[in-house]
Amino acid sequence: TLATTNRVVIAGEVRVPDTLLKKGKDGEILKDKAGHPVVNPSKFKSVARKAIKAIGYEQSGFHWKTAKIDVLLHGQSPDIRQGVDNAADRQGEEGAGDQGIMFGYACRETPDLMPAPIYYSHKILEKLAAARHAGKGDVGKLGPDAKSQVSVRYIDGKPAEVTQIVLSTQHLDDSWDSKKVRAIVEPYIREALGDLKIAGDCNWYINPTGKFVIGGPDGDAGLTGRKIIVDTYGGAAPHGGGAFSGKDTTKVDRSAAYAARYLAKNVVAAGIADRCTIQLSYAIGVAQPLSIYVDLHGTGKVDEAKLEKALRQVMDLSPTGIRRHLDLNKAIYAKTTAYGHFGRKPGRDGSFSWEKTDLAGALKKALAA
Repeated sequence: TLATTNRVVIAGEVRVPDTLLKKGKDGEILKDKAGHPVVNPSKFKSVARKAIKAIGYEQSGFHWKTAKIDVLLHGQSPDIRQGVDNAADRQGEEGAGDQGIMFGYACRETPDLMPAPIYYSHKILEKLAAARHAGKGDVGKLGPDAKSQVSVRYIDGKPAEVTQIVLSTQHLDDSWDSKKVRAIVEPYIREALGDLKIAGDCNWYINPTGKFVIGGPDGDAGLTGRKIIVDTYGGAAPHGGGAFSGKDTTKVDRSAAYAARYLAKNVVAAGIADRCTIQLSYAIGVAQPLSIYVDLHGTGKVDEAKLEKALRQVMDLSPTGIRRHLDLNKAIYAKTTAYGHFGRKPGRDGSFSWEKTDLAGALKKALAA
C-alpha cells in the first residue's frame, strides 16, 4: 500500500474468494488480458476509508472522505502458486511462498520479554494515542502522526536509565512550539517509562524541528514495509529484510518471523536462557525450513545444538504447521499496523497468538528426554 497527499494505492497479487471478485451481468467472473480474475475494488476502498477515519486523518491534504483510492490487485502468479500449493519436499503440503531468512528474539529486559528501547518507545505512543482519542484537554489537539525513540544506558547488561528521549508528534494548533508540546506530552512519557529511571542529564528532543502541523501521508509519503525495524525489535536483534504487512501466511517473511519470535519467547519464558535469537531459513516451494540456528548469547542453561533439535520436535515449522499452530488464518492483523508486531498481548480474537508462552512446558520436556 502506498499513501501520499490525498491518494492511496493498494497493489499486489492476491488469492481471494469469489465474493471479492468482479462479475459480469450473468454472474461470470471477469478476467483481465493476462487471464487473472479481476478483483472487485469497492470493498477494498471501503476498508481503506474506514482505516483512515479510525486513525484520525481529517486534514485538507489527507482526509478519509476525499482521498482517492486506487485498487490495483490481481491474481497470484500460477508459477508461484504451484510451489505454494504443492511443496517439493512434501507432496500435498504447502511450500514456502518465498525464500528468505527470518529471525526471532526475546530477552528478560521487560515484562513482555522485549528489548527496553523499543518496548518503551511503543508504550509512549500508546499512552499518547489513548489520551488523544479520549480528547483530554490539549492532548486531544495532537494529530494522529507521531513517532518516538528512546535511548537506554545498560549496566551489566541490564537497562539502567534513559539517556535520550525523542518524540515527534503532529499538532493541530499552528501556534504551538516545541516547548508547548513538551509540556503537554511529558507527563505521558514519564508514565509510560514507569520505574525506568530518567537520567538527570537526559536529553529531550520533542518536535525538534519546531513545528509539526502537516502530518501523515500529506507530509511524508508512506509505503508498506518501510519500517521493518520498528515493527520488530528496534535494532536489538537481526532482521532478515522481509516486511510482514501486506503478506499472507504462506509468505514466510511473516509467518516464520512470528514462529521464530514465538519459539524465542518460550525459550526465555521457560528459563532456558535470558536472551535468545532464533534464525530460520526457507526456499520457495519447500515446506520444511532449510536450517534452524539458535544463539543464547552466553545466557543459556542447555547446549544450543540440543535446543535446535528440541525446537523441531515441539513445533512443525512448515508454513502449514505454523499457520495451524498459531491459528493464523483469521482476520487478526489490523492491530499490527501500529506499535509493533511483537511484545503485544494475545487477544481473545486470536491476535498476537505468537506472543503466548504455552510452549514452555513442551520445550522443557523435549530437552529432558
